[in-house]
Amino acid sequence: MAHIFVVEDSETTVETVTGYLQLADHEVTSFENISSVREALKHHKPDLILLDVILPDGDGFLFAKEFLSREQIPIIFVSVRESESDRITGFEIGADDYIVKPFSPKELVLRVAAVLKRSSGRIDSKGRSSWMLHGHRLMVYEESHKVDLDGIPLRLTAAEWKILLYITSNDGAVVTREQILDRCLEYSFEGYDRTVDTHIKNLRSKLGFPDWIETVRGYGYRFAGVSG
Repeated sequence: MAHIFVVEDSETTVETVTGYLQLADHEVTSFENISSVREALKHHKPDLILLDVILPDGDGFLFAKEFLSREQIPIIFVSVRESESDRITGFEIGADDYIVKPFSPKELVLRVAAVLKRSSGRIDSKGRSSWMLHGHRLMVYEESHKVDLDGIPLRLTAAEWKILLYITSNDGAVVTREQILDRCLEYSFEGYDRTVDTHIKNLRSKLGFPDWIETVRGYGYRFAGVSG
């Protein structure tokens, strides 16, 4: 069971989402605006936040950007804003998923489950791996979900962590966007290959420079670090 914050000003949407999430054994606390959830976050940290983009007292994108700069709690945007640019903006900010209204409540529950699974740390392999590139050392600690670059901890989202672990575990082999969607993000919907590109862009930014992850045009990506 997870504790989920739902930030949404539509009573109908809140009732529907709450009902389905409770049927999946989750605890739900709802908020109708940014100021109320900001106050609640001072006292309690949920396992996941479902966040509308358009709220009475502000922009969900701006709030998420501010929040994710200091916390690593998974966020799923739920919004009527359906353009590709809006979805990409959500992922660039650091959200783990983006759901467009109207949506299937059952699909939402499945998406929530996928994000919670990614962020829960249930990974079979143990230990750590060390990678070198251009004199920089990247350390990946699989059990603790920590990543250090030259001894400095990196703050990754759950999706970014899964993608980094997956591509570093493939020994320099090329992985496709479809493989990343299936193995790391656990969903595949039309147009979501752009989501992979956005997560890769964010990873490259956090790793300091893009050379760690090579683009293999027409196919996918390859991790360029050398084990050592």
